[in-house]
Amino acid sequence: MDNKFSDDSQIGVVSTFSELVNTNFKEAMNAICWSRDLAGDFREIVSKLQLKENITEVSIEDLLLLELSEKGNTAREIILNDLQLLADFGALPTLNLLKCYQRDEELDFLSTDVYSYHVDRSPIGTDTFLCTYAGAASDILPNHQAEQKILIPEIREKLKKLYDGPEAEFESFLKDYFFDLHYQPKPNANPINLGSGNLWRLAVEHPSQQVLPCIHRAPVENDGEYRLLLIC
Repeated sequence: MDNKFSDDSQIGVVSTFSELVNTNFKEAMNAICWSRDLAGDFREIVSKLQLKENITEVSIEDLLLLELSEKGNTAREIILNDLQLLADFGALPTLNLLKCYQRDEELDFLSTDVYSYHVDRSPIGTDTFLCTYAGAASDILPNHQAEQKILIPEIREKLKKLYDGPEAEFESFLKDYFFDLHYQPKPNANPINLGSGNLWRLAVEHPSQQVLPCIHRAPVENDGEYRLLLIC
């Protein structure tokens, strides 16, 4: 097993799917990695899939219809197995072929798209699972190396000018529009790249969560390269 992440207290490293879903988050640890060096040609799969929109959901049927080499077929079997493992666990995995996500350009002082460091929130107990098979991989950031954007004075003042309701409801306004989910890296912050092939479980903010939610962001895509991403 590759232990390249094991020196970081934020990350738990495991070697099986069972460990991935059964290891508890604790203290600073809010990301768990099933560290893998996958065989197979995932780029071949990307080259044979058809991008219909900037984000195209790839079905199991789409995968099964592809004419692939031996290495391409190995990659397909890995993806199908990951989808099955997550479905059997009770998750709803999606495989996406990605050119890019939509950018949020509405506010010039605060981006709220997935390229911004953010946490996920849910009303029920859940986790975020993701694996990048091809293309650029996401980053996470230790919580102590980031600051909530709504607490940065100049951003908070601009949000107050934007808000036109009663002062007592300002915090609710920030939450309703998801401004509170976004974070700014502190000076000298050290993002951790999630790498290709690793299946990750990230902590989500929800009422029963015992740890801080994991701060993460989507990567800027490499020119001329699509991403193949499993997420749920």
